[in-house]
Amino acid sequence: MPSVWSQLEPLLFRVQAPSQYIGCELNSIAKDHRTVDVKLCLAFPDTYKIGMSYLGFQILYGTVNQRSDALCERAFAPWVDMEKEMRAKGVPLFSLESHTPLREFDVIGFSLQHEMCYTNVLNMLDLGGIPVRSRDRSDTDPIVIAGGPTATEPEPLAEFVDLFVMGEGEEVIHVLLDAVKELRRERVPRRRMLVELVKRIDGLYAPALYDVRYNEDGTLAAIEPNEPGIPERVKKVIAPSLDGAFYPVRPVVPFGEVVFERIDLEVMRGCPHRCRFCQSVVLKNRLRIRSVENLVDLAEEVYKNSGYDDIGLTSLSTGDYPHLDELAIRLNARFKAKRVGISFPSLRIDENLKRIPAIMAGVRKAGFTLAPEAGSVRMRSVIRKNITNKNLFDAVRAAAEHGWRVVKLYFLIGVPGETMADYDETADLLDAVSRIGREVGGDLLQVNATLSPHVPKPHTPYQWEPAKPISWNDEIAQHIRNRVRRNQKIRIKLHDPQRNYVEACFSRGDRRTGEVVYNAWKRGCKFDAWDEQFYFGYWMDAFKEAGLDPDFYALRERRLEEVLPWDHVDVGVSKTSLYAERTKSYQDAGLVAAAAS
Repeated sequence: MPSVWSQLEPLLFRVQAPSQYIGCELNSIAKDHRTVDVKLCLAFPDTYKIGMSYLGFQILYGTVNQRSDALCERAFAPWVDMEKEMRAKGVPLFSLESHTPLREFDVIGFSLQHEMCYTNVLNMLDLGGIPVRSRDRSDTDPIVIAGGPTATEPEPLAEFVDLFVMGEGEEVIHVLLDAVKELRRERVPRRRMLVELVKRIDGLYAPALYDVRYNEDGTLAAIEPNEPGIPERVKKVIAPSLDGAFYPVRPVVPFGEVVFERIDLEVMRGCPHRCRFCQSVVLKNRLRIRSVENLVDLAEEVYKNSGYDDIGLTSLSTGDYPHLDELAIRLNARFKAKRVGISFPSLRIDENLKRIPAIMAGVRKAGFTLAPEAGSVRMRSVIRKNITNKNLFDAVRAAAEHGWRVVKLYFLIGVPGETMADYDETADLLDAVSRIGREVGGDLLQVNATLSPHVPKPHTPYQWEPAKPISWNDEIAQHIRNRVRRNQKIRIKLHDPQRNYVEACFSRGDRRTGEVVYNAWKRGCKFDAWDEQFYFGYWMDAFKEAGLDPDFYALRERRLEEVLPWDHVDVGVSKTSLYAERTKSYQDAGLVAAAAS
């Protein structure tokens, strides 16, 4: 078993945060490669600090390592200082558990959480000694798979990924590894292996087995199978239940700092609401709930095996967990004496929210985070986030009474139907929230508002919409700042509209945009989600080199009859029903309905 440790160790003294490259963390699992039949490396296309905060990564790692015939190790994107040292010394990208080069594994599995990680996928493959393009890989190279939210919009990475997993990975991973083990043993050629895997296993999409045709105007004509027996549409797979699903009660505990250092208790999957802008709701459209008894037992086990002093109750909308009060009471009874806090990363604003601060009365007071999404009640109705200002004010007032002095609010801008009057209401809302601090006998509350330009996402009612131009987003942000400038306790942050523009290109991209990703990577683009690493000019040059107009992808409204680059992915919601929701949204906003038809 090859290891690069002897080459790697001298480099650790020359880079930031060397602990992220060492491995050997508490609860990590290192197996002898010679004793297993199939080897998987989970590859997260961002830093260790980011990747180790994802529960899904820990779930796959733990469930595969339960097997005696398989192993699972981890790899992360090295930061730019370490990459420079590795390339200079000829050190390939490696797994943490055994420091084995990526090219030595049977399967490499990427987790795609957002579009701005795509250049890191290419960079990690190249650093790992694996040909970047699928067509250049031999029978002895690893099978490169990818899952996660953006796997359901796969075409921009179609030239680089062998197999996409549509849906929840724990439902596919074991049958996939079983099949790879069998086909490797039989020495089945690479393309034939892809055919067999797609035929045998639901939820797999192999881009090489589909041909793409375009119309004269550049729009898609069709995406069609080029092998018999291959499904025309790939249906996502989901876990039927959470109580019986694997949960990592012995999570890997990082050596260094990570974004979330806590026990992640996934209380449920799915969401009972249907916000029109939300892709996650569509991708996890079956609501599954864990029992209180199961959650309390899991928390006890993870605490015993990790020592974390914070429990995060996670889901798309934790406030909608039907047994939240009972769960919080039981967790407080078990953990209060141990000084373990409880946090709620995702809360919906409704009439029940005002009880949450009391439930959280014993926890540390950081920011009280809420996502109204729109500043006016009218626009919340349009996007189907039906919450009132009273719900919001009651929740903030309860938080202030229990000691919170900072409120974090998240808004979308650029949703179809918004007007300047709606943005004026957003500014007025921010000021009103801040003044609640004085109502409860204190100073103005600090209000930190984040404005995110709306990126129309596939598989949502807004998938036909254009994004807004970069300059428009800057103007709206400045307009709101001007309206609140007299209140020094309000801070407004605008997500980089240039980055959102690039994101929109790839959230709506077809297979041709893969050449843009490749060109941008060759120019040096990587870690594009990081402010200090994002170079908008490089991306525009990459589009020009590929002969593509980025406005065609980001700013163009789609027609109803148009073939969309993700139409061959079945997420369980029909295109017809999504379009009907779009029409209702237009009507709710008082617009001319169905402009794309």
